[in-house]
This record gives sequence, C-alpha cells and structure tokens, in this order.
Amino acid sequence: MNIRIVREALHKEPFEPFNLRLADGRSVPVPHRDFVAIGRRRVHVILEDDSGMTIEPFMIVSLDTPAKKPKSGNGKHRRE
Repeated sequence: MNIRIVREALHKEPFEPFNLRLADGRSVPVPHRDFVAIGRRRVHVILEDDSGMTIEPFMIVSLDTPAKKPKSGNGKHRRE
C-alpha cells in the first residue's frame, strides 16, 4: 500500500479510528493519530499494551474503518 494513504487517514478531519489490515491477516487498530508515526519507509504503531510495531507499507493490504454502532432507538421516549 502506498504510505500516502495512511498519511491521509491520519490527517482526516475529524479523525476516524481505523485498522491496518496486514497481509498475514492481522488487524492493527489505530484509535487515534497520536498512536502512529510515519517514517520514510515504515509505519510505527503504538499498541494498546504500550508495545510498538513497525510495519513495512507493502505489508498493509487495506485500511478498514470499524463499523459504527447503530444508535439504539430513535431518540424519542415512548410512554405507555
């Protein structure tokens, strides 16, 4: 994947969390832009357990946006 696409996702306003889908089937969550640093040839991601992961861009097959949870109800209160 072109590293430019990752940069665009990080700079989107408002930011939307996404997952980096890797060629080996793993999914790496990016909950906030502060969890990622992009170098010239690598993407560095801080994981939930405070460990880090360095990813070669060619290992990223897609950027997936987690499905948004539907709002429960329609916002109206019903009395019976």
